[in-house]
Formats: sequence, C-alpha cells, structure tokens
Amino acid sequence: MTAPRVPGAQLRHGRASLALSFFVQGAVFALLVTRIPAIQDRYGISDALLPAFLAAVPVLAGVGSIVTERLVQRVRPSRVLRAVQPVVCLALAAVGSVGSMAQVAVALAVFGLTVGALDASMNMLGVSLQRAYGRSIMLGFHAAYSLGGIVGASLAWAGAHWKLSLALLYGPVVAVLVPLALLVGRWFVDRGQRAPGGREEASAGAVVPLAMRLLLPLCLVMAFAYIGDSTVSNWSAKYLQDVLGSSEQLATLPYNVYMVTTLLGRAAGDLGVRRFGAVAVVRTGAVVAAGGFAVVAAAPGPWAGMAGFMLLGLGLCVIVPQTFAAAGRHAFEKHGPEAADMTVARLNIFNYVGFLIGSPLVGALGDAWSYRGAMLVPMALVLVTLVYARSFGAPEARYGDGHERPRTADVG
Repeated sequence: MTAPRVPGAQLRHGRASLALSFFVQGAVFALLVTRIPAIQDRYGISDALLPAFLAAVPVLAGVGSIVTERLVQRVRPSRVLRAVQPVVCLALAAVGSVGSMAQVAVALAVFGLTVGALDASMNMLGVSLQRAYGRSIMLGFHAAYSLGGIVGASLAWAGAHWKLSLALLYGPVVAVLVPLALLVGRWFVDRGQRAPGGREEASAGAVVPLAMRLLLPLCLVMAFAYIGDSTVSNWSAKYLQDVLGSSEQLATLPYNVYMVTTLLGRAAGDLGVRRFGAVAVVRTGAVVAAGGFAVVAAAPGPWAGMAGFMLLGLGLCVIVPQTFAAAGRHAFEKHGPEAADMTVARLNIFNYVGFLIGSPLVGALGDAWSYRGAMLVPMALVLVTLVYARSFGAPEARYGDGHERPRTADVG
C-alpha cells in the first residue's frame, strides 16, 4: 500500500516540529514528577492518600489513549496533538497554583486525560513520519523527549534549590511552552500524505486496529519496558542510599545519569536501526538492560550501582520507540494509515500499565524479600523481549530486500 508523494521540505518541517513537541512534553512531565514532594506538602496530601493521586494520573492517561483511538477515526492526529498539548501545559500550571486539594485533584485529572491523548497522538505522528521517510527516525523523537526531561528536571532542581513556589516555577515555564506548542503545531504532518485535491487518502471499508492477538507481543514488551523504567524512576535513589550505602546527595544522581544515557542511546539509535535493523537493536537493548539490572542487583557499592543504572538507560531507551514503530508498520501493512494510528493508541495504554505495575511490584518484593532480589524481576521481564524480537522486523525486512517502500522526496 503506497501513498502520494510529500514534498521534502514539508517532511523536514513536520519532523522538526514534532521533535519540539516531544521536547515540550518531556520537560512538562519531568517538572511534574520531580516536584511531587512539594505538591504533596503544598496541598497537605497525606502519605496514605498520595498513592491514589499518583495512580490516578496513569489510569486516566490510559482512558485518554482509549478515547484517542476512537477520535482519530474522525479527526487527524495532528489536530488532537495541537489541541491537547497546550492543555497539558496549562494543567501543569494549575497544579502549582490552585488553592485546595480538591482543585489539584481536578488539575491532575485533566493532566492525566490529556497526556494520554498527547502521548498517543505524538507517537502516531512519529510512526507516520517514519513511514513517509522510509527509514528509522523514531528514536530521534524520543531523544528529544529525553532532552526535555533533562531540562525539566534541571529546572525543578533549580526551583527547589532557590526555594521557588510551584506557581513561580511552573508559571514562567508554561508561559514559554504554551506559545511554543501552538507555534510548532502549525507544521505537523500526519498520515504523511495527501491525495490529489488536498483530501486524505481514504481506506476502503471499516477501519480497525491490528488484531489483539498480533499486537499482544508488542503490548507485553511495552509493559515490561515501562516496568523497568518505573523501577529506575521510583526506586533508584532509595536503592542507592538504603541498600548500597551512598550519601543523600549521591543518591539523587542515578535518575539523572539514567536520563543522560537514555538521551545518548536514542540519539544514536536510529543509525543503529538503519545499519543493523530493528530486530538486532532491540535484542541488544534488551540484553544491555538486563545486564544493567544484574549489575545493580550485585553491586558492592554506590558507584557500581551507578554504572548499572547507566547500562539500564542505554538498553531500555531503544525498546519503547521501536515498539511503537513496529506496531504502526504491522497495522499499516494490513489495514492502512488510520488503522496504524488506532493501533498506536491501543499500544500506548500498556505504557501506563507498566508504569502502574512497576513501582508497587518492586516495593512489595523488596519488603517481602530484598531489594537486590527485587531487581532481578524487571531484569527477567525485559529479557522476555528476546522471545518477541522478531515482531519488530517483519515489514522492515521486506523493505531491506528492495521491495516496495513509501516514496518520498529527498529528505534530510
């Protein structure tokens, strides 16, 4: 199934604007999650109630992704992204400036619902653009997200260091990010192609996502990758300090190190996919991530543990973008571009499933057994990716054999 040619300049503008959108979302999400203790203190949220607040955000994000799966049958993903990204930014500002616990609960609910739609539509556009380019560019978008996360976490650190209120921290940042999100939305390119006369190419018959039996291996890979990711984000500091005996200051570094190595791995990952193929890159990522968990579990001290978290970043970083790309390719080949969008939205739900499971799973195992032993469970789950690695390469293998691929103008 082919689609009309797209001007190279339009694709380049679409690629740059989408990368900026990923960057904005990475910064916004980091600003929220790294200041959770300050949010808890500001609104008097008890330790018993906090887990409910934290769990509500990914649950509602999953709902937002389900709604987006239906919505994109009628509305282009670019319009969804253009509408929801400013709302996500404004919800962050509201989290820092409202006056009561009930109001912050509403702000977090809005954040969760819209971030689910945002994550789904961003990855739809990324998959569509990669298809239009005819080569791997998906990891580059997620590298922009990692860079945004580093910037957001750095701003959060500065706000904590200078004892800025949440409103004073979030307000100026959102005042910059909302206009940026509105501006870059003008150049989004989705379903990458237009039929003559400016109308989108229509699919014949009813549009359906990829059958769940075919999508399930990728759903499991997505969930297991996010179990690993949430283990790092939620437990790395505690593990380094309580298990490996680091100082409080050193214990703040593992997540930052993880984010930096995630950025580096994603920045180089597309080149690896083009050179060696998605299957080889995903297999390598799974083995490196499992090795990282093994190093963390066996580490004799904090610096060895830090090296393990570095390996985790390098390994896990390639799996999620390639999972979205593989799901989109399979759905496109079977049912067309609208089905690819719907499939990406459905797969995105398992992002939040993994996030919800990961932190309590490691915590429960750590309390009942040991935190060293608990690190072996996400290690084993990540290794399951090796079983399903072939799911990442079937359509791409046909391209590599020189058969039909999307035709585009020469793009950079």
